[in-house]
Amino acid sequence: MAQRGDTLRRIALQYGVAHAALVAVNPQRGESEPLVQGELVHIPVRLPRRYVVQQGDTTESLAAKLGCGEARLRELNACLTEGQPEAGQVLEVPGPHADRIVQVEAEYGPAQTAADLQRLKRAFPFITVTTIGRSVMGKPIYAARIGEGAFRWQVNAACHANEWITSALLMRFLEDYGRACRRRGAIGGKDAAALFRKCTLWAVPMLNPDGVELVQEGAPPSHPFYRELNAWNRGSASYRRWKANVRGVDLNDQFPAHWEEERQRRRIHEPGPRDYGGSAPLTEPEARAIADFTEMMDFHAVLALHTQGEEIYWNYRGCEPPEARHWADRLGHASGYRPVELTGSDAGFKDWFIERYRRPGFTVEAGFGHNPLAPESFDDVYDEWLRLMTEALDLPS
Repeated sequence: MAQRGDTLRRIALQYGVAHAALVAVNPQRGESEPLVQGELVHIPVRLPRRYVVQQGDTTESLAAKLGCGEARLRELNACLTEGQPEAGQVLEVPGPHADRIVQVEAEYGPAQTAADLQRLKRAFPFITVTTIGRSVMGKPIYAARIGEGAFRWQVNAACHANEWITSALLMRFLEDYGRACRRRGAIGGKDAAALFRKCTLWAVPMLNPDGVELVQEGAPPSHPFYRELNAWNRGSASYRRWKANVRGVDLNDQFPAHWEEERQRRRIHEPGPRDYGGSAPLTEPEARAIADFTEMMDFHAVLALHTQGEEIYWNYRGCEPPEARHWADRLGHASGYRPVELTGSDAGFKDWFIERYRRPGFTVEAGFGHNPLAPESFDDVYDEWLRLMTEALDLPS
């Protein structure tokens, strides 16, 4: 029976079954429709994945071959607790990424972000977490710090609600960076300890938690904004196309950088799924939180992570510093994304930062497809993002 916050993908992850198999045994419902609390969902039988040990296999080589951790492999197979496997033994194989903190087989929302930040703190004591503000509905907006360098980077994600996969991209990077620092190894081909000493990274993984929750779970009648949201969404129960916060304000049109010009260009003067910049700049608590945090920390550079398009925007009305284009080229070379000199766009976070501080600011459009990008695309997009982020940390001289 579906509980509050459940989705088909989250149920599939919980029961260890394939999402496609769960959809197949529940043909009565549309995949994109939010589950109703109390709705019955049929769970297919889970068939364990098994492996026959080959000559020369070791626990270490099996973990690498099967894409899992040694500890989890031993946990599932008692025969491995006292020594090495023997040829012919049949082993149960953990699911993919079983040893990961940040799991992305299902929708990644505010609850997952909050829980994983605590797990990251426990696993890597050099990661600190703070709250920089609260959303319209009172959800905390977190920032995580890693590194001790003089150069201060800020990276934020999930400004747009249906781009929630960006939160998972940023959180997975924190996990991998933490692991690399702990083992004194490399990340993205670069020495993690050297990056740690060079830069202090502040990551804001989910700027718009109310909007993300709305996209993933819908708005039941008990939602405090149910009537308004239903009207703004034209009666549709699906919020997959929703980018704004829960008050129908697009947070990336909320910043005081030629805000009025953007408002006139958009010609949208009431709340809705996207492109409404509010009645004035910084009216929304999420936009105010990131602006106040940016002013307080006096960052040397910022990066706003969005989806999709595989592009890097690096300029704003000629206010960007001389090194901005060169940095964008380096980020593009590392990731395969295309640096774009953008015109005809105002009031975004990157725009405001560049105009106010005359320092490097970037918007990265990760991945390619239609928002929200499916979790199945995560691994491919993450490979690009990992290379881009490690290059970003290596940019300062």
